[in-house]
Amino acid sequence: MGAAVLQASDVTSGYGEVEILHGVSLRLGQAEVVAIIGPNGAGKSTFLKAIFGLIKVKSGTVLHEAEDVTAVRPERMVRKGMCYVPQSDNVFPSLSIQENLEMGAFTRRDGFRQRLEEVYGLFPDLALRPRIRAGGLSGGQRQMLAVARALMLDPRVLLLDEPTASLAPKMVEDIFIKVRTINATGVAILIVEQNAKEALSICHRAYVLAMGHNRLEGTGPELLASEDVGKLYLGA
Repeated sequence: MGAAVLQASDVTSGYGEVEILHGVSLRLGQAEVVAIIGPNGAGKSTFLKAIFGLIKVKSGTVLHEAEDVTAVRPERMVRKGMCYVPQSDNVFPSLSIQENLEMGAFTRRDGFRQRLEEVYGLFPDLALRPRIRAGGLSGGQRQMLAVARALMLDPRVLLLDEPTASLAPKMVEDIFIKVRTINATGVAILIVEQNAKEALSICHRAYVLAMGHNRLEGTGPELLASEDVGKLYLGA
């Protein structure tokens, strides 16, 4: 599991007066892929937004590499080595693939060209058409570009919110392969997913949320084999 690069403890959060998360906790190890699964409305995406500082944490703490970042704004989180890829509206459609990647590197002071080559190496399909506008890409290609753009800053932690939503099965498979490949480069990944079976198949550990509470946690294989998880979330 390695040392924790991210630890959320008893996080309570929501929107305005509406509380969505009721004391949710999570740990992401240095070399891990950790999935968050659960039914619609469980608070999965809200949890990512609270961790990244997009919404206020009302109580509880978020630690990033042992530093308290509970009230840190998203732009500072990026500078600290954490990137977040939202489910939608995650690329600039009027810009080309390469221009999107250049925008992703906005805080880099050096090493841009080398990093661009590394990211194109991870996403060779993007490298084939760098001047194509992002708005002309398929949904799956856009998701690949969104992840590639986040990687331009060499994050140590990557938060992915529903990266396979509404994608064809083949593209879903491709996204999960990329997640494992990126993780193998040393990036710790926290992924919210509705494709629960596939997510559990590629993650090291996972958390099941229900109605804003931690319900279950375990390794991917343990939760795949769980009768409760199978009945409730995997269609078993």
